[in-house]
Amino acid sequence: MPAENLRWGTLEALKNSPKGNISFDPYWSERGEHILAGCKEAVSLSSHCGVILERISSSPLQRSSFLGSSSGDSSPGLSEEIPASVSSRGSIPDVNSKHTTLSAAPSLKTEREQVNLFCGKMALKLRQEMQEKLVAAVASSESEQLKRFEELMELKQRQEYQSMRDMMDRETKESIGRQEKLKEEQRHRMKIMNLRLRELEQQRLREAELERQRQADGRERLRNLNNIQEEVLQLNQLLEPSTQAKTDLPVTSLSSYSTRGNQLCSQVSEVVRKTAEGDFPSVEDMTAAERSLHEMRALIRMMQEEAAKAQEKKKKDQEEEEARKKQAELQAQQEAQQKAAQSAKERAQRKGLQNSAEDSTMKWYKELQDSAAQCAQSFEQLNSPKDMQTKKLKLELQKAATIPVSQIASNSGSQLREIFDKIDKLLSGQVVVSGGKSVSTSQHPQGLDFVAYKLAEKFVKQGEEEVASHHEAAFPIAVVASGVWERHPRVGDLILAHLHKKCPYAVPHYPPMKDGTPVEEYQRILGYRVDDSGVEGQDSFLKRMSGMIRLYAAVIQLQWPYGSKQGLVPHGLNQGWRWLAQMLNMEPLADITATLLFDFLEVCGNALMKQYQGQFWKLILLLKDEYFPRIEAVTSSGQMGSVIRLKQFLQTSLQSRQISPPKGQLSSTFWRS
Repeated sequence: MPAENLRWGTLEALKNSPKGNISFDPYWSERGEHILAGCKEAVSLSSHCGVILERISSSPLQRSSFLGSSSGDSSPGLSEEIPASVSSRGSIPDVNSKHTTLSAAPSLKTEREQVNLFCGKMALKLRQEMQEKLVAAVASSESEQLKRFEELMELKQRQEYQSMRDMMDRETKESIGRQEKLKEEQRHRMKIMNLRLRELEQQRLREAELERQRQADGRERLRNLNNIQEEVLQLNQLLEPSTQAKTDLPVTSLSSYSTRGNQLCSQVSEVVRKTAEGDFPSVEDMTAAERSLHEMRALIRMMQEEAAKAQEKKKKDQEEEEARKKQAELQAQQEAQQKAAQSAKERAQRKGLQNSAEDSTMKWYKELQDSAAQCAQSFEQLNSPKDMQTKKLKLELQKAATIPVSQIASNSGSQLREIFDKIDKLLSGQVVVSGGKSVSTSQHPQGLDFVAYKLAEKFVKQGEEEVASHHEAAFPIAVVASGVWERHPRVGDLILAHLHKKCPYAVPHYPPMKDGTPVEEYQRILGYRVDDSGVEGQDSFLKRMSGMIRLYAAVIQLQWPYGSKQGLVPHGLNQGWRWLAQMLNMEPLADITATLLFDFLEVCGNALMKQYQGQFWKLILLLKDEYFPRIEAVTSSGQMGSVIRLKQFLQTSLQSRQISPPKGQLSSTFWRS
């Protein structure tokens, strides 16, 4: 095959030519070098290329094949003879493959060499331009691919971002939905809470309204209760012996009316006593108080009717009654004188004991009585008013003085202080309200004497009646009396004067019967109540004397807690010691001596024991061993009750060397109530 041999020969010639030894570096583009940078000599065709060109001139491709046509069609021309010199892409042969060299060709003419040189340069230039275009196309393609990749990545980022946005929007919507739901639930709960608060507020307002109504009703009931008590006490004054003295009722009827009146007053006082400070009386309490008021009114009507009947009867029997009384009085007087003379003779025969009080005591007793009599005379004009206005003022002053004393009870310390302040204001000439009306002692020149006298009389009367029935009542009455006594000493002297007049044994004094003194008058001097129907019973007499002695024993040991702490008690325990010593120096009387000693020691014994200690026990031992047998000697078998009580008291006290505090004594906590 001559053509194939020719081609291999051509390739061998090119291989061995100095221009064919071109090294090729595949990494020239990465280093940024030119494709021919490694060629030391200028690339040129061999001198023998003309022969080659002549031989291949008949090729259909001719120069297009040499110039690197991109059609890719092969022909038996240059592409067959030089397969590795020009590729289908127009690039230079790969120098890293099998190295080929061109063999030397025959010499050509100079013109032909120039043409060939020119053609080679042009071909090389074309190849360079094509290579640059290829590189630019590859770079452009790579740039486009990079743009597409970046666009794809950007698209993916946008999609991820949009997906994240969608997810966040969904979560936001869900969160907003949950918040709206929570807000709705909260609004619902707030609505329910507001409804409950509104209901609670309405309930509180209803309860407050009910409480205000209860307070208003309670205050109204309290005012009504005070009015009822005031009216009951005023009606009860109509039942007093001083008021009943002008009536013609028998003693039994008067006593029953007075007793029942006192019971009704006690019932009302008990209702008031149950009402503690700050509380109000209940409906049941008001019913009981109103019932007592109605019964008191009915009692007054019955007494008035009976008094009218008794007065009519008295007119018919007046002459016979007077004759009988005169005869009985004469006989009784003679018998009394004989008994008094015999008693005086017997007492004179006894040694060591007196028949009367000491001279200093009697002088003091007479001074008090004279002072009280002068006080009574000083307000004679006010006591016996001629005009209606003065009469009305007298009644108002008497109510203002006596009603507060009647209201004294052991309910609370604040109540006692309120009563004391009211009495103190009245005695100080200030205006006080009594029964809804304002009154003052300054409204009349004799007002202060009148009030002081009536106030002292009322204190003693409370001992005579209230303390006699309720022994514990002695202490609240006594402490108020002691406070008034401390602030207004004249009232204290009047209290003693009234006490000694009604109970001479409080001096102590046993009034002797003087010649010519009627028996009834002498019995009045001894403290008995005497009226047209006769003398009161011994039990009633002892009960009244006991109440007054108990009140006196309480007064001497108490001091008003809100007064002057440095000041002494106006009538203190030294007076109690004096009274007890003088009682033991006087001859005992049947029944009365044992009763008064027991009452006095039961109330005041504990205070005397603490004050005088050993001296007190010596006096008690003297009473038991020496004085008590004398009491037994003058006591009949029917009067042994008081003697037995005194004996048991003395024995118990001496055995234990202790006397218990009296019942009803006011404690320190009482004054904080």
